[in-house]
Amino acid sequence: MKSPSNPEYTMKTLHLDAFAGISGDMTVAALRDLGVPEEVFQTALSSLPIELPAYRFQRAERGGIAGWRFLVEGHDGHEGADAGHHHHHEHHHGNSHAHHEEHGHHHEHPHVHDHSHGRNHAEIVALLKQSALGERVKERCLAVFLRIAVAEGRIHGVPPERVGFHEVGAEDSIADIVAACAGLESLGVERITCGALTEGSGHIHCAHGTFPLPAPATLALLEGIPLRQVEEPWEHITPTGAALVAEFAATFGIMPEMSVSKIGYGLGSRNTPNRPNALRLILGESVQNGHSTEEIVEIRSNLDDLTPEHAAHALERLLEAGALDATLTPTVMKKGRSGWILEVICHPDLEDKLSELILSETTAFGIRRHRMERIILARHHESVTTAYGEIAVKVGTLGGKTLQQSPEFSSCAEAAKSHSVPVKLVHQAALAALRNDS
Repeated sequence: MKSPSNPEYTMKTLHLDAFAGISGDMTVAALRDLGVPEEVFQTALSSLPIELPAYRFQRAERGGIAGWRFLVEGHDGHEGADAGHHHHHEHHHGNSHAHHEEHGHHHEHPHVHDHSHGRNHAEIVALLKQSALGERVKERCLAVFLRIAVAEGRIHGVPPERVGFHEVGAEDSIADIVAACAGLESLGVERITCGALTEGSGHIHCAHGTFPLPAPATLALLEGIPLRQVEEPWEHITPTGAALVAEFAATFGIMPEMSVSKIGYGLGSRNTPNRPNALRLILGESVQNGHSTEEIVEIRSNLDDLTPEHAAHALERLLEAGALDATLTPTVMKKGRSGWILEVICHPDLEDKLSELILSETTAFGIRRHRMERIILARHHESVTTAYGEIAVKVGTLGGKTLQQSPEFSSCAEAAKSHSVPVKLVHQAALAALRNDS
C-alpha cells in the first residue's frame, strides 16, 4: 500500500471469472489452486461438531485446462471413478443423493424434517455457532446460509428459520460452504469482484418436478445481480454458487484494472462441449483512488400546505422504504407562503418506488429527479472500551488513512441508560478512548 499522502493505493482484489458457471465445490477447488493450503480447509471442516463425509482434492483437467477438483462423498454417484469422463448433463434421476453442486437436479427444497435429507436453518445456525471455526469464518458461513434460507423461505412461503434444506442442509453442502468461506478468509482479500453471470436454458429435475433454469433458488439469490441466459441445456450456477457470489462480490462486470499475481482453476463435474467446465479465480492488486464512488438519484419536491406531522411521517416512510437519506428544509415560497423542500437520495433501483411514495404520502403534484455520483469514505465499525463498557464507533477511511471516527449515538445512549449517566459523558469517554488508541 502506498503512503496515505498519495491518493492512490493498491487493494488486494479477487476476481471471480465464472465463464462456465459457479458452484460451491468449484469455488473450493479454485481457492486450492490459487494456493490456499489444504490445511486451511481441513482445519475449518474438522472444527464442525458433526461427522462430515470423506472429501479429497484431486488434480484433473477440463478442455485442456488443468486444475483441482474438490470431491465430497455424496456429491454424485461416480465417486472414485474417473470423474473426467462422465457427461453429467445426461441426468441421473435415480440417485437420491445426487447433489446440486454436481448435477443440479435435486435442489434444496424443504421437506418434512428428516435428518437423512438435511437440516433446517435453525439447526445449521446452531451447528455453526457450536463449531470451533474462527469468528470471521463463522460470520461468513452464517451470512451465506441466511441468504439461502431467506431465498428458499420466499419461494416456499415459510419463515427463513423453518426452511428445511433438503440438500443444502446435507453434510456435503455444509462442507462446500464452510470450506469456501475459510478459503476466502485465508486469502485476506480486501475486495471481491465477479464477472458477468450466465445461466443455461434447459430444465432441472427437483423434488417438486421439472423446472426451467435458472432454478428458483438460484434466481431468488441473484436478485439485483445482472444475469443472462445462454442456449446451453445444463445448469451453470448452483444455489450454493449463487449464494457465495451474492454474499461476497461487490461489483459485477468486467475485471477491474489490476496487476495479476495468481490464477486458480476449480473444475466442475461436467465435460461440456462449448467451453471447459471450470471456474477461474484471478488474484491481484487493483489501484484505488482512495474513495468509493457510486451512482445515486436525488429526488426533490417543493411542498406547501403540509403539516409538520405529515412531513415527519413522510420522512419516516421514505427511510423505512430504503432511502439513503431524506431531509425537509423550511423555505419561503411564492406569495410569501411558507413551505418545505423535500430532498431524498437513494440507489437507482429504488427511484420509482420512492417517487410513488412521495406522490402518495405528501401534497406533491410533481417531483424532480437527477442522477449523480456521490463520493463516500470507506467505512467500517469498531468498538472502544470505556468505563461505561464497549461503545460502537463508525470509522471512515480514505486511501487507508482514517479521516472520521464517530461514536454511535445509540450505543452511547444505551450505555448511558444502564450506568445512569448523561449521554454526553459516555460520548466524551468514547472520543477519549479513540484518541488513546490512535
